Amino acid sequence: MSEWEKETLDLKKHHGWKATPGYRIFVADRGAMRFNFPQDWVVVPGDDSINFHDKQPPDDDCRLAVSFMKLPPIDWSGLRLSELVQQVLDSDERKVEQTGKIVEEHRGNLDVAWAEVRFLDPIEEREAFSRICLGRESNIQCLITFDFWADDAESLRPVWDEVVRSLELARYVSDPTVGDVIH
Repeated sequence: MSEWEKETLDLKKHHGWKATPGYRIFVADRGAMRFNFPQDWVVVPGDDSINFHDKQPPDDDCRLAVSFMKLPPIDWSGLRLSELVQQVLDSDERKVEQTGKIVEEHRGNLDVAWAEVRFLDPIEEREAFSRICLGRESNIQCLITFDFWADDAESLRPVWDEVVRSLELARYVSDPTVGDVIH
């Protein structure tokens, strides 16, 4: 298992960070990656990611897995994230029944691309969905995957929307209890 350290901090008055009602804020590496996730979900470290589950595994029905990496400080604008997402889709070894179109968003310096696949889970013999998202800003690139049962798709759509909407990369803070941004 990778080394990781969980730290829960009390925010100071007027810190400026606001989560959507019903959500908490996840911050990795002093602001390298930040997003909102449902407040009652369980956080479990993985070997190469941090995983968020709707219930304690193995009783969970979905998993949101996140990781990020620091890239060399070069111009990455020539490598479109949608091309990388397409490569991941093309190399998927599951029996994919349907692949959705790639969605791209550009918010300031943040680029995001994601897509969804539908497949039959061979163990549970249930229809499932998997979403893969790549985000990049400055020299930080993140990978977010979201796996869930087709039966839960409608109720989990707002979770995905909030994770993607609230995603911020490379917004470092000197004191996370205050929320001051270091550039």
